[in-house]
Amino acid sequence: MVASVSATLAATCAFAAESKVRIEDGGRGIVGVLNIPDGAAAPPVVLMLHGFTGQKDEFPIVSSQAGLFAHTAKRLAEIGIASLRIDFHGSGESDGKWEETTFSGQIQDAVLAFDYLQALSSIDTRKIGILGYSQGGLVGGHLAAKRPEASAVVLWAPVTNPLSTYSTIMGRETVQGALAQSPDAIVTAKLSWGGETKLKAAFFQELPTVTPVGAIGKYPGPLRVIVGKRETIVTPQPAAGQILLNYHEGVEDLVEIDSDHDWNAGTTTQTVDDLLIPKSAEWFQRHLLTE
Repeated sequence: MVASVSATLAATCAFAAESKVRIEDGGRGIVGVLNIPDGAAAPPVVLMLHGFTGQKDEFPIVSSQAGLFAHTAKRLAEIGIASLRIDFHGSGESDGKWEETTFSGQIQDAVLAFDYLQALSSIDTRKIGILGYSQGGLVGGHLAAKRPEASAVVLWAPVTNPLSTYSTIMGRETVQGALAQSPDAIVTAKLSWGGETKLKAAFFQELPTVTPVGAIGKYPGPLRVIVGKRETIVTPQPAAGQILLNYHEGVEDLVEIDSDHDWNAGTTTQTVDDLLIPKSAEWFQRHLLTE
């Protein structure tokens, strides 16, 4: 199905090549930001998938007004790679309510965005990469299985054992209680980093049934997984990252960084600028620009 799209130029001087896009499919509208490098003719592109409770720009990094994904998009553009970062349904500017979020719904959104890129005349539709962070890494693994023609995949701290990870984030008792409720029941959960969230029990009931570990075996292309050695959310590391490589067949590697789940971005930009983005850009450059 071809999605209908509307686009308007973003009002920002920092990213002159950026435009906001809205992708429609059967009433399920998602919003994203498309970054096309200035002067580039049909560049390759990376689809960026945000994490749990996040949005298309991701969290702000210290000493910068830009979110992590917006910052990454700029860096990719500098080496001639376009990007599309999206708000999942119920997040950011996209349609829907946050409480209706499910893994299967986010995977559907990711497929919709990937298919939009495959029909876009301004980029090289044969060279599409996937970048997923945390829950977006789980989604990215499933997207790679559904769209194995993807040219390269990079997953940042991807969730590989959802039941364990979200029991850490929201508490084992909360998760177990939600599993026993009706799918439409609203569950209030306290978050390990502070605050709380409300989700329908349907979100929790998919925890035992979705896994990028099972999905990634269907993806034959290049896979790089980047994990933090001091993780407290997606654990244990590096085993939680290595398991993806154990089930993936093809060009692959695991990169370990001395960081927490947020790449130390709350206190310094050094990890992001010197390690996380360069390691990601190098992988995409190798597989999107030179092959």
